[in-house]
Amino acid sequence: MSDNYFKTGLENLKKIDGTAGSNVIENLSDIAPDLARYIIEFAFGQIYERPGLSLQERELLTLSSLLTAGGCEAQLQVHINAALHVGIKEEKIIEAFLHCIPYTGFPKVLNAVAVAGQIFSGK
Repeated sequence: MSDNYFKTGLENLKKIDGTAGSNVIENLSDIAPDLARYIIEFAFGQIYERPGLSLQERELLTLSSLLTAGGCEAQLQVHINAALHVGIKEEKIIEAFLHCIPYTGFPKVLNAVAVAGQIFSGK
C-alpha cells in the first residue's frame, strides 16, 4: 500500500509544485529522508488524493493554514508557487490573505503578502 501512496504522491507533487516540490524533497534526502517520504506518501499521496476538493481549493486552504500558523514563510513560498502552478491568479491569493485579517491579524497577513510580493515581482 505504501508504494502506491509514494507513486501517487510523486505524481501529485509534480502536478502541484512542478520542479519546486522535487527540489524540497531533494534537499531533504540527505538530512531527513524519512521526512521526505512522509511528505510524499501522506500529504501528497493520501491527503491531496482525497475526493471533494479541487487542487486550487486545496492550495488556497494550505496558504490560509500556513499564514495562520505564522513563521512558515519558507512553506508559504513553496505553496504560493504551487497555487500559481495550479492556476490560481495572484489577485485571488492576495484576496485569500486579506480574508484572514479578522481571524489572524495584520502581522501574519503582512508576512504572507511580503512573501507573495517577492514571488510575484520575480516573474
